[in-house]
Amino acid sequence: MRSNTGFYAREINEIVQNTEKMGERLHPSYEEIRTALDEKKMADFDQEHLSEIHELFKEGTQFYQLNLEKIGMLKAPAKVMGNHKSFQKAYTQYVAGCQEMTDSLLPEVNEEAFNAAEKKQDAATDIIYKTIQKITNLLLK
Repeated sequence: MRSNTGFYAREINEIVQNTEKMGERLHPSYEEIRTALDEKKMADFDQEHLSEIHELFKEGTQFYQLNLEKIGMLKAPAKVMGNHKSFQKAYTQYVAGCQEMTDSLLPEVNEEAFNAAEKKQDAATDIIYKTIQKITNLLLK
């Protein structure tokens, strides 16, 4: 059975757009923690607010995990199969980084783990966008 290129392209596009929307929703909370860490003011951070951010990050990570499951179920066209696998692997790393960042918040912020998770997410994001660009170029040929 051949894959449906149009369906595949729409699904990948939707996953990327939804990932970006969730990222935009989580970013202000991430910035609060990043700023508090950078300014060495984490001790002043409200513990209840930190718990709220943890719950928000947890929700975001679960959302990303659902996207990862969708990626795994997609049947990629042959011409993008290798890039699809690279995308899936990078998205897996992204989700892992998100989970690690979420885990770094409680019972108190573990700055080393937070920074490591941030680096992991950044590296995965770079690969995700490069791979999506390759997939898009191949599908448009």
